[in-house]
Amino acid sequence: MRTVRWLIAALCIAVVLFAAAAFGQDQQAAIRAVLQSQVDAWNRHDLEAFMAGYWSSPNLTFFSGAKETRGWQATLDRYRKNYQSGDAEMGKLEFSDLQVEMLGPQSAFVRGKFHLTLSNGKQPHGLFTLIFREFPEGWRIIHDHSSRE
Repeated sequence: MRTVRWLIAALCIAVVLFAAAAFGQDQQAAIRAVLQSQVDAWNRHDLEAFMAGYWSSPNLTFFSGAKETRGWQATLDRYRKNYQSGDAEMGKLEFSDLQVEMLGPQSAFVRGKFHLTLSNGKQPHGLFTLIFREFPEGWRIIHDHSSRE
C-alpha cells in the first residue's frame, strides 16, 4: 500500500513538472517571437513597430552607458535621435546568444547580444539584459539595459 501511494505521488509530481516545463517553453517561444518581431521591424526601419515590443508606459526604463531613459515615448525619442537623425542610420540588426529565463508565470529575464551592420562598414555590437512581463496584450519589455562595445 505504501509503495502504491509513493508511486501515485511520484506520478503526480512528474505530471506537474512536465506541465510546468511545457508552459515555460510556450512562454519562452512567445518572448522569442517578440524579439524576432523587433529585429524584423528594425530591419524595415520601422521604429514604431520595433517599439511595440516595449511596455507602453511612463514606467518603462532603458539604461545604456551611463544614461537612464524613463518612459516609452522618451525611449522612442532616444532611438530616433540615435538612429534616424542627421547622418545616423539604423543598419541591419541581429540578436544572438539569447537566453530566456522564466522568473515566474508572467515575468522573464532575457540575456543576449546585439550586432548592427552599418553601410559605412562599422559594426556596433554589445550585450543586453531585458526584463519582460506578460500583459493582456502580450509579452512586453519593461526594462532594457544595453551596453555597446
